[in-house]
Amino acid sequence: MYIVVEGEDPGFDTFVNGRSLARHEDALEKLALNLGVRPLIEFFSADENSMALLIEEGAGDQELLRKLPPPQWYTPADGLKTVQALLQALRDDPQQLGTEGKQVLSELREYAEVLEKARDREMRWHLAVSWR
Repeated sequence: MYIVVEGEDPGFDTFVNGRSLARHEDALEKLALNLGVRPLIEFFSADENSMALLIEEGAGDQELLRKLPPPQWYTPADGLKTVQALLQALRDDPQQLGTEGKQVLSELREYAEVLEKARDREMRWHLAVSWR
């Protein structure tokens, strides 16, 4: 899972290796719901670029691009609320996600940094998924 910031060039690095977050998405969804915040997966939206990458990676067909709804964009404040709640819960007990708890924490910190930069620049965002 990775962050897509609206626009061609946000003026900062948006790269976050979200592989551990993706592997633990189910557990993170349950944790977010228990914390009373939106699960990260609810910030997912497919745009033409991310879907083209998925198709290139073998996860779909060209027909999907023609039927794709407009991308959904979210405010960084909404995403930060979720990320900060997850960070706090995992800081208190990183082992609740097993041996990768520390890696998930690291990726969540990177998400927070990107979302803070997007917030400071008043840019919207969403999550996308890569199958690699």
